[in-house]
Amino acid sequence: MKATLILANGSIFSGTSIGSTETRVCEMVFNTSMAGYQEILTDPSYAGQGVVMSYPLIGNYGVNHEDCESRRPWVEALVVRHLSPRGSNFRCEGDLGTYLKEHNITGIQGVDTRALTKILRSEGSMNGMLTCAEHFNIAQVLEQLKAYQVKDTVSLVTRTEAEVFSAYGEERLHVAMMDYGVKQNMIECLRRRGCKVTALPASTSAEEVLSGGYDGVMLSNGPGDPAENTAIIAELRKLYDSDIPLFGVCLGHQLLALATGARTGRLAYGHRGGNHPVRDLEKGRVFITSQNHGFMVLADSVNPAVAEVSHINVNDGTCEGLRYKRPNCFTTQFHPEANAGPKDTEYLFNRFIDNMAARKAGGNPSAPFRGGEEEVCGGDK
Repeated sequence: MKATLILANGSIFSGTSIGSTETRVCEMVFNTSMAGYQEILTDPSYAGQGVVMSYPLIGNYGVNHEDCESRRPWVEALVVRHLSPRGSNFRCEGDLGTYLKEHNITGIQGVDTRALTKILRSEGSMNGMLTCAEHFNIAQVLEQLKAYQVKDTVSLVTRTEAEVFSAYGEERLHVAMMDYGVKQNMIECLRRRGCKVTALPASTSAEEVLSGGYDGVMLSNGPGDPAENTAIIAELRKLYDSDIPLFGVCLGHQLLALATGARTGRLAYGHRGGNHPVRDLEKGRVFITSQNHGFMVLADSVNPAVAEVSHINVNDGTCEGLRYKRPNCFTTQFHPEANAGPKDTEYLFNRFIDNMAARKAGGNPSAPFRGGEEEVCGGDK
């Protein structure tokens, strides 16, 4: 069946329908990853968005339940150059095309995704409509795309009640995970390091968190404009004013920055993929990171008495991390848990655990950062 993608700038791409045949309107973004499409589809940070995969061959290794990053896919639409009709992988449980149909995800193949990516890169992410309709009024479609907005996405993806995940092996610490759209591997990285994790709804108050007996709080990734979440930001300020260790990632990084007086802004076309170079300003090292965000913390809005920029994006110089003056508090824009992507910065979970352990033991409130090969390689040493 023929499918058509119409962009808000009037560009039209034709191809063949894959997945659901329902019409979808969403924000179109691109991802440069060569693999990890199932993790991308199930990443809650993509809620309300359609994803263009710039790599031309998608679906080669099929799908399986173990690689899901949440309870369901969140991507509205998928655009690929070529969809493999079958998966070849010893872990494969099915093909991607069937998975798209089962989960009602609209898709299109046969599109020049690199040409499409160039449009989104040069003109910025924009709304689009993916439809299998034979006839449509282009003027009406463009008006619809102009008016389309995604709002309040955190409430869409967060849990409605607390969920507990036990540690693998001996339980050393108990972490509160603020679920703004958390990826499962973020929880797994803590469990593998001896942490019991309680995932909490985004609306959980600071009072509830601070009275819960947790050793630290992790602020998860998530979708949408961070500045919309005014109630969450107010509660984060209260957490910041306590002494509990904090570690924020992606949206969590942005929300804590807003809670401490900084500002955020929209990137022209976002950072989405598993190959983004980031420089650690303290160590002078460059790490390849996994990223998925359309907003950023404005570095010049950060009060130097509150925090300092700890990491920058090598490609465009934007803020990729903050080190706060308040003890035991740091955040990153990139995803140290990856999935999909490199695990070079997974050592940051060790840093968070060191901070929690030192506070729990009544020692130095600013625990020394772990060094050596663990920082270089990440992993689970």
